[in-house]
Amino acid sequence: MAAKNVLGTDLQSCSTDPMTGFYRDGCCNTGASDSGLHVVCAQMTASFLAFSKERGNDLSTPNPGFRFPGLKPGDRWCLCAARWKEAYDAGEAPPVVLESTHISALEFASLEELQEYAVDSSE
Repeated sequence: MAAKNVLGTDLQSCSTDPMTGFYRDGCCNTGASDSGLHVVCAQMTASFLAFSKERGNDLSTPNPGFRFPGLKPGDRWCLCAARWKEAYDAGEAPPVVLESTHISALEFASLEELQEYAVDSSE
């Protein structure tokens, strides 16, 4: 059975360039080994990248050991749901692709909160 997104339809790919997802399959899939719940498909902004770095999670610097390329504004990436919600609460949330955001993100943020930052999946 296919994973579902926050809209209740089949989960769509988030990004293959850079290749994202906890399983590096391009999708914000999750499973028992994904303790961080990397389920929110977010489009990076300069302000969010700075916010995340200030909070101790530098998403701009490559880390080849984790097959992490380092992100730049415009890149799409599967974020930890708790980090997205923290950024939302601080007014720094990056845009979200709802069709590519796993339904489990709703354990951290409401659909209405996610919709406030929704962008078209084709952008």
